[in-house]
Amino acid sequence: MSISSTTRIINKALATWKWFLSWRTSEWSLNDYPIRVRKQEPDPTFSAPRFSHHIYLAYIINGAMAGSGNTPVEAMADLRQNFESARKKRKEEVRPAIRPGLNWPVEFASQEKVSTDERLSEEFIQKVLGLDWAWISDESSLWDFHTEPTNELLLAKIREVYGVDVSDVESARLWEIFERINQAKE
Repeated sequence: MSISSTTRIINKALATWKWFLSWRTSEWSLNDYPIRVRKQEPDPTFSAPRFSHHIYLAYIINGAMAGSGNTPVEAMADLRQNFESARKKRKEEVRPAIRPGLNWPVEFASQEKVSTDERLSEEFIQKVLGLDWAWISDESSLWDFHTEPTNELLLAKIREVYGVDVSDVESARLWEIFERINQAKE
């Protein structure tokens, strides 16, 4: 869905206004950010049983954060929860909040854990996920690579390729699966 030029102008004006207002304080809440709520049209070609379609999307203009719900209030509540979670994480990492109205930088998750065995990582991507390549991080999980209701097909593939049962790895994070595969090799 493309954004109309009128919507772009409104978004830019709102972001600029919130930026000017942000200079009144250095502690910002969600209400200090430029937020829009819009109704989404479902994509009839997308079918994934484990994903539910939410009708409304609430998002921070110029920010990499959104929330969704079946009503505007639900979408805003989801956005608020995501915002508070990210805010807490930034404080733990001793990083300043991003000023309202500014473009948020793209931040990639760490690859420290998933890169400890690059050979296994590349082999797993090709043999289990069936991809030539993929960018994976410490936050990547099996759920990121399919739309099925369960991970059973990939868990079976891991058993077939590596002879290891990882069905009890609740997070399904790849780095935890890699650790289990390496432990089995020892």
